[in-house]
Amino acid sequence: MNNSYLNNTVFPGKPIYSGNIPTPNQTTAPTNMQEYIPNEQSYIENILRVNKGKRVSVYQSFADSGEWKDRIFTGIIEQSGRDHIILSDPTTGNWYLLLMIYVNFIKFDEEINTVEQFYPSNPSNS
Repeated sequence: MNNSYLNNTVFPGKPIYSGNIPTPNQTTAPTNMQEYIPNEQSYIENILRVNKGKRVSVYQSFADSGEWKDRIFTGIIEQSGRDHIILSDPTTGNWYLLLMIYVNFIKFDEEINTVEQFYPSNPSNS
């Protein structure tokens, strides 16, 4: 039997290190995500995070469902992650946990805040 797993002293919850900088986990992640958006997170997630509190319509398709094939969820962006968006709809009191895998596109009711640090630099403009 291979005992390397049993002798491993690294358990979930301890920070994982990349070089000398710890990667945030639940105990080390900052509380104000608009000031701190790590480079390794998805571009869509970053846009949604800096637009937290805005009203959006999320267009989703569920290919294998006859009843729920195409749906539009409208509400306020409460939170987003790599694989999900949480919306609240103040008009109905409903909350939605939407999976990114089903998102076709997202329509904003106002100007979209962007994160310029994630745009690739254009050598012709330098």
